[in-house]
Amino acid sequence: MSNNQELADRLARIARLQELLGFDKFRAISNERAARTVEGFPEDVIALSKDRAALLKIDGIGPKIADKIIEFATTGGIKELDELTAEVPAGLMPLLELNGLGPKTVRMFWQDAGVTDLASLRKIIADGSILNLPRMGAKAVEKIVASIAMIEEGDKRLALGLALPVAEAFVAQLKKHKSVKQIAYAGSMRRGKDTIGDIDILVATSDAAGVAEAFRTMPQVRHILASGETRSSVRAALKYVEPPPADGTTIIAPVTGPTVQVDLKVVPLESWGAALMYFTGSKEHNVRLRERALRMGLTLNEYGLFPDDDEKEPPHKRGIKSIASSTEEEIYAKLGFNWIPPELREDRGELDIFALASSEDDAAAETKPAKTSKKSATSKSTKEPAKGKKGPAAAAPAIATAAAAPRVLPRLIELADIKAELHSHTTASDGEMSIVELATRAKARGFHTIAVTDHSKSSAIANGLSVERLLRHIDAIREAASKVEGITILAGSEVDILADGRLDYDDEVLAKLDVVVASPHASLAQDPKVATARLLKAVRHPLVHILGHPTGRLINKRAGLSPDFSELYSAAKEHNVALEINAHWMRLDLRDAHVKGAIDAGCNLAIDCDVHYPGDFDNLRYGITTGRRGWLTPERCVNAWTAADLHAWLKSKR
Repeated sequence: MSNNQELADRLARIARLQELLGFDKFRAISNERAARTVEGFPEDVIALSKDRAALLKIDGIGPKIADKIIEFATTGGIKELDELTAEVPAGLMPLLELNGLGPKTVRMFWQDAGVTDLASLRKIIADGSILNLPRMGAKAVEKIVASIAMIEEGDKRLALGLALPVAEAFVAQLKKHKSVKQIAYAGSMRRGKDTIGDIDILVATSDAAGVAEAFRTMPQVRHILASGETRSSVRAALKYVEPPPADGTTIIAPVTGPTVQVDLKVVPLESWGAALMYFTGSKEHNVRLRERALRMGLTLNEYGLFPDDDEKEPPHKRGIKSIASSTEEEIYAKLGFNWIPPELREDRGELDIFALASSEDDAAAETKPAKTSKKSATSKSTKEPAKGKKGPAAAAPAIATAAAAPRVLPRLIELADIKAELHSHTTASDGEMSIVELATRAKARGFHTIAVTDHSKSSAIANGLSVERLLRHIDAIREAASKVEGITILAGSEVDILADGRLDYDDEVLAKLDVVVASPHASLAQDPKVATARLLKAVRHPLVHILGHPTGRLINKRAGLSPDFSELYSAAKEHNVALEINAHWMRLDLRDAHVKGAIDAGCNLAIDCDVHYPGDFDNLRYGITTGRRGWLTPERCVNAWTAADLHAWLKSKR
């Protein structure tokens, strides 16, 4: 685990413990926000701990948080965390992992019913005493029981590449229902996070009961967890087979294996934009938007943006007309922002960048919680607590709209921008395709260049090429290039970076290659300082073009290396080496925070599919999503360059 991740986990744990103990919510929010800042920070925060002033310059790090970071860097622990942990039964924290159980509910179980762990929670469910607690009706208890069952099945966050096809299948099937007006998946999946907890699907329809029934009876469904016209929840198989069409109908047959929770929410068509924004999140991004609305005398919820008043009942229930609700674009515009791509909605500075020109000062103010309002912008309930009066409900304040002077916004990388694949394998090592088949498939996707980069000799398990085999392979690539017109086929290699930083081939051999992708495959648990020196040696090698999957991580399986990325960024920029986003859904390495750090440092990046099989080209979308989360633009992605520019860069290292 990296220093940043370990520190972020401790800060997040402090926040959860503070909530369980009933501390002032802003203390918990401060620690939670700091945890997200540290987790997503592109440099090693511990390395900055010697300079307190440098820590305080980081958005989200105040004096108290800085002291905790310094304490952690110095002692390896945080005294406050130890003290808070001692006050809370150890078995309570895992209960927060149960779907639908927040800190307030878990605290109530603890204080009012003596629940200290999962076993004691089961006990009050079994004897029925849980029904005597506030807000604990039969349906609420059913949801808790279902959530416990999911935890027992293994409720680990799921890789995006496993979950997204399930979501797309649900959306595609439900879209065929004639009553469906709008449908989309939301949540962390729409934001493109590399792992997701569950799948949220929103639908606007004129037949809520019919769509809900269609949802619950889809062939992927293994268990029905909740059933209703406006909200339903199921466990769906991750994998299913599609037999050949019979009588023009495709039958989807589920198979045994892991499942994922899929939730369907039916929302009013007129509130589609507000609901999509709300359920897409992130929670932190939404909090900033609600704070912004409060400052403007407005209130924002999943039904729309409304004038604010002193009434406790939500405005949509009182027949108050929304100022904006049908599209995300109009809501953002009324709040003084350009539309923000979902991948950027993580409260990491996006509001400042996407503010309309006339609203920059107000947007900058979003980095601080609102102090003048009594209303809690952090509440997820549609019933917003009352606050000071702002005048008649119909008297909306003067607000910025899309008519304000537009800012020059970053144009994030898109799938259509990619015109080259620079990391691929053939039957010469561990791939499934011949050189000609690989090139033909790349050409069919509109690529102008494909680099054949089979494994080097040290990757014995991947049938890596000896020097003699590599030289023959180069000749075979040149021959294939003459057979496939309309695409340039380059001779390359994915060269192992050995444990000490040496490359797997000597310079004389490397110089014969058009493309060198240097990647770590072994010794992936090295000390961070050793890992940094190892990767720097490869980046500084004059014949290396791309640093492939730099950490070697496998999502949910292997953490990989934890180098000092600030040093890697600096070296990559100096030596004109592209840092790779390996698009395979099991890798997504670089991760999004590293991409942002590389962009900020002025580096170029590559998005490669690491193709072994024909279907691997389809992983490109996951690499694109990761790039977008890191603010990558086409100009900074070598795979999006014209053939002339790409080839000139490659030749500059020869």
